[in-house]
Amino acid sequence: MDFELPEELRMLKETLRRFVDREIIPIEREAYEGHQLKPEVRASLEDKAKELGLWKFDVPEEYGGMGMNLLAKCVVWEEMGRTIAIPTRGGHIFGPAVSPILYFLNDEQKEKYLHPVLNGEKKCAFAQTEPDAGGDPGGMRSTAVRDGDHYIINGSKRFITSADKADFFQLQAATDRSKGSRGGISTFLIDADTPGLELVRYQQMMMDDRPWEISMQDVRVPVENMIGEEGEGFKFGQAWITAGRIRHAARGIGVAERCMELTGSYTNQRETFGKKLSARQAVQFGMVDSWMDTKMLRLLVYNVAAKADAGEDIRYESYMAKVKGDEHAFKVCDQALQFHGGIGLTTDLPIEKLWRDSRSMVITEGPPEILRMVIARAFYREYGG
Repeated sequence: MDFELPEELRMLKETLRRFVDREIIPIEREAYEGHQLKPEVRASLEDKAKELGLWKFDVPEEYGGMGMNLLAKCVVWEEMGRTIAIPTRGGHIFGPAVSPILYFLNDEQKEKYLHPVLNGEKKCAFAQTEPDAGGDPGGMRSTAVRDGDHYIINGSKRFITSADKADFFQLQAATDRSKGSRGGISTFLIDADTPGLELVRYQQMMMDDRPWEISMQDVRVPVENMIGEEGEGFKFGQAWITAGRIRHAARGIGVAERCMELTGSYTNQRETFGKKLSARQAVQFGMVDSWMDTKMLRLLVYNVAAKADAGEDIRYESYMAKVKGDEHAFKVCDQALQFHGGIGLTTDLPIEKLWRDSRSMVITEGPPEILRMVIARAFYREYGG
């Protein structure tokens, strides 16, 4: 079994490393305006992404993109995870942010919704999470009731990133609450200006994100705006979130790398009581554990991505990667804060932001408690006797 990246991906990794080190890290503390990238910074980075040949790297070739496989995407996510200049959410600089759910559309839907997104003419947002249905989307209370050639949607959604910028939503609602995630959830394309759909309020998070709460009151959606068949919505949502979980894990590798770079350099210079911090066993053991665990995480992520590219089912392994990736990233960030002492708490260094972002990533797109519960089912099928 070959655990090395193919030559073209090693070259991609080196190119991205130089790009991040030379073009992005030097501006990371001046890149923001509030919680978003400054327009001129985004435009400059997008131009450089085009120069690198990475524009629309995650868009299939049939839609004008590069069509990178999941392993190649992991290389991009990993290297971009090393900088705080790109917002953890909504910070895509490689082309329009396209949810994989849009690729499940029929031809008419693609013409109206997918192609305008790919052309930069429209923006979309994914609306699944609810106040009482975050980690358990099967328990969502928003309903869609058939009424002739329309569905009537009522309910609310919470933590919807970029809702204020969206021209339309990919919104999930229960068409049969008794079935839950097993055939009871459907996905709809809803224009943002549809009567009854309202942005209620945004919430300032601990990271650079301002997701929105939205409400639906008797929102009428044409039947033809349903994606796929009734009851298939959970499957579509999971297709996106599975890839998202691998993205979490790949990002975790990059975060850990940056924190080790900073902490290794600092502890090898900083002296206390006549010794460098790097000479102290407590520091050495902490850094060694971080290094070993990062190497193991990278092997896990690359292996799972390669399996997905080979057409294998990675559901449970994507859960494992998400849990280990996010928890490891936060652990290394926390250690970096501790070993830097007071300076690590300041905004002079990127550690505090990496720490905040990494803590939030542990919760989103699958809390580890829920993912471990699901992984346990697979464990006992294999080892339960």
